[in-house]
Amino acid sequence: MTVRLVVPIAVGLAALGWWLSVSIVGTPGTPAATPPPRSLAGILRDVPDSGFARALGPVAFRFPADHGAHPQYRSEWWYVSGNLEDADRHHFGFQLTFFRSAVTPEAPGRDSAWATNQAYMAHFAISDGAGRRFYHGERFSRGALGLAGASAAPFRVWLDDWSMHGTSDDFRCRGCLTFTVSAGTEETALELSLRSIKPVVLQGDRGFSRKSEEPGNASFYYSLTRLQSSGTLRIGARTYEVSGYSWLDREWSTSMLGANQQGWDWFALQLFDGTEVMFYQMRRRDGGVDSTSSGTIVDVAGVTTNLRSQDVQINVDDYWRSPGSGVRYPSRWQFSVPQHGIDVVVEPVLAEQEFNRTFRYWEGAVWARRGEETVGFGYVELTGYQ
Repeated sequence: MTVRLVVPIAVGLAALGWWLSVSIVGTPGTPAATPPPRSLAGILRDVPDSGFARALGPVAFRFPADHGAHPQYRSEWWYVSGNLEDADRHHFGFQLTFFRSAVTPEAPGRDSAWATNQAYMAHFAISDGAGRRFYHGERFSRGALGLAGASAAPFRVWLDDWSMHGTSDDFRCRGCLTFTVSAGTEETALELSLRSIKPVVLQGDRGFSRKSEEPGNASFYYSLTRLQSSGTLRIGARTYEVSGYSWLDREWSTSMLGANQQGWDWFALQLFDGTEVMFYQMRRRDGGVDSTSSGTIVDVAGVTTNLRSQDVQINVDDYWRSPGSGVRYPSRWQFSVPQHGIDVVVEPVLAEQEFNRTFRYWEGAVWARRGEETVGFGYVELTGYQ
């Protein structure tokens, strides 16, 4: 929030211990058995302060440098999602996310090409609305030997042959990007060109996004909320020429959820009138909504307005239970921002969009509707429903 919320995957990787048998800073060992899926929200608590930098207040963002990695923080991500159509209005959603996680604050002091304190994980998903299918894949690698990494100039994030790469267009607008997304599995493949058509949005307080009341439970967070997108999508033996709009979220942090928080619901909507809305609703363990929930409205000209918890009303109208995991997720919402005249029904393009791999969460393409009229597309992420 992806949220977009940064996930300290290093905690999860260290706990899982199935990819590298001892530590990512050493030479590779024999993988152990793959453990059952974990909740993204479940690994966000009780993160020890072990020398990593923390998000404690606003800082000055620097572009293009901030498109690259921030290894002094425990974790960060590069997240792109979007809604695409072919010439026959066949609808597809996609998600590609790269997670960087530091196992230790300092790089290992050994002379080895394998040595690194950085782990990378990537998630890729395709939602086929007409075909009623959800495809998803996952990869891991270490940030060494060119297997995975991130750079700012030129912009590149990669894990094996999955990548985002391109250029930073500072001459056109601060923080803008023109880049290519490339990822695939045996069943699907996506090659997409993306170009910013609005300036970068600094979420929260000048890019400082507080997630709970405890100091340090926050991230540095910016977005490119409308990326013109076109390319090809393969599903099975069929290839589609597709176009539409995408959304990039970037965050880095060291810790996130407070002890009384259960998870979050993150909404990113791109309305057909040129408006974008992002809002993350932090859920407490007692079922209430945390006051640190917040978001942003971006108008057609790229002007942003911050949203507080009390500015947005979200009511759940329906639920869906995953046949694979048994987890029950919200599946239809009344979403309104009264002061800005926004009142829509948000519902999944496809109910089955649960990402169920090493980590389990629901992440999927959605419609925004008023009555029978579709007024926009978007993406929703749901965590903490284990």
